[in-house]
Amino acid sequence: MGTGEGTYQDLAVERDGETAVVRLDRPHKHNALGRHFWAEFRRLLGDLEADRRTRAVILTGTGDRAFSAGGDIDGFVELDGLAARRQYMIGCMRTFAAIEESPLPVIAAVNGLALGGGCELALACDFVVASSNATLALPEAAIGLTPGFGVLRGPSAMGRQWTKYMILTGEHVGVEEALHAGLVQKVVAADQLMATALRLAVMVAARAPLAVTIGKRIVNRGVDRGEFDYAVEANSLLFSTEDAAEGFQAFQQRRPPKFKGR
Repeated sequence: MGTGEGTYQDLAVERDGETAVVRLDRPHKHNALGRHFWAEFRRLLGDLEADRRTRAVILTGTGDRAFSAGGDIDGFVELDGLAARRQYMIGCMRTFAAIEESPLPVIAAVNGLALGGGCELALACDFVVASSNATLALPEAAIGLTPGFGVLRGPSAMGRQWTKYMILTGEHVGVEEALHAGLVQKVVAADQLMATALRLAVMVAARAPLAVTIGKRIVNRGVDRGEFDYAVEANSLLFSTEDAAEGFQAFQQRRPPKFKGR
């Protein structure tokens, strides 16, 4: 693997030929996504798009335990007021959109846990390769929220009922179930994950760049960005509920939440 390039908070980037390998780099927190991640990732992706050497991107997590455990709950608690929560949600949705709209193909290499926002990041990528020990989930309802991007894109990737199953139960889904549902496209042994992702990236990079970009754009032609506004407003309001406050507190105190529906 090549040497690291660029400086980005909680992200590491390496080059392997025409492929950029981007790692979510907070292994001490299972690569949880901090408040600054969303803007930093957009900046990194923009830099890669401007670099003509890059033909494909692999997104993975540092270490072998987690792709990403999702949004950092401590960061959620620090959001003060509806305006701050709305801006946070807008930043999240802009990052998912940046992945979908990028002219570069982005491959998720899911190594371990992909929960909440981590699962949504994988869903935003063009396809997903997962290790045989990976686990995926959309458990936001356990802290009084809903996955703003997952509710929009899950139905087209997995179907409405699989999406509702994941959102309503929050159950951790193994890779074979995720493969069956359409959330994952390929499952490999953990020690073969990056080699497989790199092999696929090389295959994609060898194709005509304009054909790859246009092909991706046409497949995504039905994407309705107007839906993002609804998801932003809905989750911004959920942040302000008593149930969300209880969910955050229960998570930090490592106890079951006691929701009241308000």
